[in-house]
Order: sequence, then structure tokens, then C-alpha cells
Amino acid sequence: MNSQAKLTAGKTSFDVAAIVAGLKPRFLAGVDPAETHSIVAAATFKRFGANTVVIREGDRAEHFFLMLSWGARHFTMSPKGEKVVVRWLPPGEVTGGASFLSEPVSYVLSTEMMKNSSALVWDRATIRSLAVTYPRLMENMLLVAHDYLLFYRILHVTLSCQSAPQRVAQVLGYLAKEMGQSVPGGLELQVRNEELAHQANVTIFTVSRLMGEWQRKGLLTKGRGKVVVRSPEELILMEA
Repeated sequence: MNSQAKLTAGKTSFDVAAIVAGLKPRFLAGVDPAETHSIVAAATFKRFGANTVVIREGDRAEHFFLMLSWGARHFTMSPKGEKVVVRWLPPGEVTGGASFLSEPVSYVLSTEMMKNSSALVWDRATIRSLAVTYPRLMENMLLVAHDYLLFYRILHVTLSCQSAPQRVAQVLGYLAKEMGQSVPGGLELQVRNEELAHQANVTIFTVSRLMGEWQRKGLLTKGRGKVVVRSPEELILMEA
């Protein structure tokens, strides 16, 4: 197969490999440039509109994604039919890791693009074949799984040991550092109060009250569906 055959939207494998190199994804850690190019060339470059659900919970795991721009978020649905955001995925993160498994399984979370975004997509057969050819990929996926375990360990300790303001500050600070876009005055983050409330395990009223308080102190500026955080570190330390 031609090394550029699968790439679309005017992107060559060399173009995308350069983007990937800049992101330094954990998924490709320790893979040399020539191997990275081969792995990238086997993918399909795709663009997605804002709020596009690329993975649906319960569907068979048939595709693997590497975020190239803006990022995405994992979510699930509550018994009441409410969307619960579980984790945000910045550019360079992957989703759909269940497609690596030898036995077909279903996705356990849905994945939604946050804005107009782009990603590399491999089908299950291709990514499993690449993992055989380049064993480091499977090792890296174990590291990604380890990162998830660390994330949920921190989340569990936070829920058990920290106050509501501390939890909201931790979530907001983390998201601003990982997903924020540099703008005059700080880091802009596209996030709603209800999403922060779900992540920090507090009420929407609590988030609204804290955001108003922090805005009066000059730590952030709140807009409709977005917030500009002046200094994530300062916010976290203030509530430590």
C-alpha cells in the first residue's frame, strides 16, 4: 500500500507525522521517527465537527483514535439520562484502546469531540497488526492504562480528603493546564458549571458560588460556557 493512501483531507503522512512529533503522545513514546511514520501512514486522518460523538458506549470497539487538535472528552449517561463527563482528553491523548484486545469487546465510555477537531483513526485489524509489528505500542498502551489508574487514585483521594472548594479548584486548575488555550489574561477553557460539578462531585450551586467568588478575587473571568483562569497554580494553592 502507498504510504500516503489512507490519509485524507489534504494531509500527507509526513504532514501528520510532524504534527504528532510536536504533540509527543504517550502512545508513541520510544518509537523512532521511521516507525512513527509507518504507524501514522496506516491511519486515516479525519476531521470532526464540534460535539461529534466518535465512540458510543456499548458499541463494539472497532476503532482507535489519536487526538491531533482541541481534544475530546469521555462521558457516560446517568440512570436519569444526564451526560456525566468522566475525563477530558487533550491533543496527543488516545481513545478506543479496547480495540487492542484480542477478543472483541464493547466501549465502556463514549467519546465526544469538544470543538471542530482532527484525529488519526485506525481500525481494529490495523492497530492490532501494528502492535505485533511494533511491540512498543502495546507497552505504551499499558502505560496509558497506568495513567488512568493514577488519575482515578488521585480522584478517589480527592473525594475522600478534600473540601468542595479544594476539589473544584483542583479540577479547574488541572483542566486549564491540560486543555486551556492561551489568551490575554490567562488560559481559556471551554467548560460548563455542570461539567465541573460532575467532575468535582459537588452541586452546580456550589460551582456557581465558587466561580463568582474567584472572579471577584481576580483569579478567573467567567463567560457563557467558558472560563479564563489567570493562574491554575495560584488557584490550586489558594484552596490547598
